[in-house]
Amino acid sequence: MSERVCAVVVTYNRQALLRECLAAIQSQSRSVDNILVVDNASTDDTLAMLAADFSSCQALALATNSGGAGGFHAGVRAAYEQGFDWLWLMDDDGRPAPDCLERLLVHQAPNTVLVPLQQSSRGHFYGIGVWRGIDVNVTDEVVAQKKPVRGNFIFAFVGPLISRTIVDQVGFPNKDFFIWYDDSEYALRIMRTPNAQIVVIPDAIFFHDFGGASREVRFLGRTSVRSHQPAWKAYYSARNPLYIITRIKRNLRDFLVYGRYQLRYLAGDIIYEPDRWKRVQLRLTGFRDGVLGRLGKRV
Repeated sequence: MSERVCAVVVTYNRQALLRECLAAIQSQSRSVDNILVVDNASTDDTLAMLAADFSSCQALALATNSGGAGGFHAGVRAAYEQGFDWLWLMDDDGRPAPDCLERLLVHQAPNTVLVPLQQSSRGHFYGIGVWRGIDVNVTDEVVAQKKPVRGNFIFAFVGPLISRTIVDQVGFPNKDFFIWYDDSEYALRIMRTPNAQIVVIPDAIFFHDFGGASREVRFLGRTSVRSHQPAWKAYYSARNPLYIITRIKRNLRDFLVYGRYQLRYLAGDIIYEPDRWKRVQLRLTGFRDGVLGRLGKRV
């Protein structure tokens, strides 16, 4: 019997993007066996759109918006309990290339996560990291090898294909992260699991722009690209990695690296963002709650 694959898509109030995502899944050269759409209590009639235009998809409606972390927790649990062999995770704002799933499944093996490369609308590859107090991008090094690469990689919930036997051992994503770094924490759990492996498949492509559209900004003659992120997300980008460091890694080097990156983010907020002081306040509150271990939807 062939391995059964369930695509798990988490969505919230983005009908147009969700349509593109679902169409891309349905156009795969290797069909999925089920599409499970986790609706995070959308208020834009997403469920009605699914019923009318994507009736073959299974909808899981959550009572409240539990963020990406809560959505993936619920989706992975539901697909796992339905007995699928592989869980293909993604947000609604990404689109797998037509042969993405096929290229991932070429390398299927038990206790494995198969990770595609993310490609932005600017043509840049990204999405593969290593943990150094924060997830540090190493995508270019992986791409240069031009073959599947096994390693202790951090990956995003943007197209990874996770074997059922991984979930057997590792469990479900931590819903209390609300947004961001729930995927990093999950990857770190996998790294600590005997016989589990994370494999990057460079010829499997997933189209995605982190944070949506981006803009170029200039300061003192230097050009930088910044994504359009609302101020409240600064809280979670500060809190969640610090929680990982203080509760899971407990490593002074990681803390020092984390601090260096956060200072850069603070500087970027102050220099480039019109609501700079609101962002600074939220980031500092995230520092505090990360140290105190306060998770959940707090902002």
